[in-house]
Formats: sequence, structure tokens, C-alpha cells
Amino acid sequence: MAETSAGGTVAWRPEREYRPAPPGAIGDVSQSLPWLHRLAAREDFWRLAVLVALALVWEGYGRWLDDDLLFPTFSQTVAALWTATVSGVLPLRTLASLETLAMGYAGGVALAAILTTFATSTRIGAALLTTLTAMFNPLPAIALLPLALLWFGLGTPSLVFVITHSVLWAVALNAHAGFRSVGPTLRKAGHTFGLTGWRYVAGILVPAAFPSILSGLKMGWAFAWRTLIAAELVFGASSSGGGLGWFIFEHRNQLLIAEVFAGLLTVIAIGLVVESLVFGTIERRTLDRWGMRR
Repeated sequence: MAETSAGGTVAWRPEREYRPAPPGAIGDVSQSLPWLHRLAAREDFWRLAVLVALALVWEGYGRWLDDDLLFPTFSQTVAALWTATVSGVLPLRTLASLETLAMGYAGGVALAAILTTFATSTRIGAALLTTLTAMFNPLPAIALLPLALLWFGLGTPSLVFVITHSVLWAVALNAHAGFRSVGPTLRKAGHTFGLTGWRYVAGILVPAAFPSILSGLKMGWAFAWRTLIAAELVFGASSSGGGLGWFIFEHRNQLLIAEVFAGLLTVIAIGLVVESLVFGTIERRTLDRWGMRR
């Protein structure tokens, strides 16, 4: 091949042919990462590390304070949790709370679905949902507990009422916002196939707005869980049939602070389990699989 130098003369360079080596001569270039690198890449590992760090800080602060009545250590709390679990008291209280929570949460989600479908289908429904959400969403659910006790009496119906209120507006607001963000192309596609009413909502709007709907469901769960515990702490039920909040309230009156912390730890643990297993599984099987979340 000829090249032109600075002086204008032509210099000849011999041609060379490079042939790629056969795949067998190179070998397998893929290598597995060390187990520590693979472990560090998992989100679950870092969440567990945070929990372990918090437990160590809890234990260290409790030992430094050295006051069981004010702040028991993490080991004392775990011991009280184990004793209450083996005796069967804590599982019964937890089951009672979860049953009440399930009824209120299901009622709130069902009412939110009805209101959101009506709001999506008609202008009157949209105005109704917007107005009701602006009115009742800022209203704390626990503030309705005295009225609920007057209307439904002492017991589960009052708790279900306040839980339904706490779930309804959060789910409806997020779902309606997600429906309004659906693009016109998908909407026209649904109308082209003749979808109207609930079929249009279920076939077009729900899949497209599912991230917002799932966020509303998670927010509604958090509101419902803390509303239930607060309602049981204020005035849940009798000592023979109360839930987890009543377990905390009862042992606080008896100055069994380790048991109180055990009840609080149970509340936190249930929140982590629902967030990781239930909603985490739904996100992996829907949003991640559909490519709707990075």
C-alpha cells in the first residue's frame, strides 16, 4: 500500500493480513464474579445489612442507657417477643388485627374501584371523585373513630369503617391520576375495539396506569395498617378480643416495656413482610416484566 510522505515521495508499505484466531484458541472469556460481588449487587443484602445495623445500634443504646423501664435492649425485646409468641397471646392478637385489616382494606379498594370507574366513564363521576377526595382525603381516619363508635358500636365494625376511610381516598386518588395520564393512542385503541364502561377501564386503563394503581395500593396499605394500630391503641376492643394495638396498650399499662417494644417490633415486621413479599412480588411479576420500571 502506498503512502505519500511530507516531501512528496511515495513510500511502499508491505501489506499484512490479520486472521482472527479460532474460538477454541481463545478459550472461555466469561468469568463468574466473586461471591462477595454478587452478594453486594443484591438489594436484599443491603436491606438486611441496614436491619442488622439498626439492631446493633438499638442493642448498644439500650445497654448504654441501662434502663429497662425506659428503653429495653434489642435482646430483651426479642426475648419478650419469643415468650409472647410461644404463649400464643401475640399470634392471636396479630391474627385479630390482620382479619380486621383485611376487611377494611378490601372494602376501601372495592369502593375506590367503583368511584374511579364512575369518574373515568362520566364527567359527573370525575367531578364527584375530585370533590370528595379534596374533602375527605386530608381528614385523618382516626378522627372519625368517635363517630364510628356512635354509629356502629364498640368492636370490629367501627375499626373497619375507619380503615375503609383511610384506604379509599389514597387508592382512588392514585388510580384516577394514573387513568388521566394514559395517552390518547391507547384510549383511541380501546374505543376502536368498542370497549366502554368497566371493560374499557379493565382492558385499557388498568394495565397502562398500573404503576400508579400499585402505588395507591401500597399507600392505602400503609394508611390502613397504622390507622388500625392507632385505633386499637385509642379504643380497640375489650381485653379478651383486642388486636395488636390493644396488646401494646395493655402491656404499657402494666409497665411491661419489653413487651410493648415486642408489639411494636411485630408491627414493623409485618410491614416489612407485606412490602417485600406481597408488593415486591407483584412489582417483579408486572412492572419489571413489562419494562415499566427501571
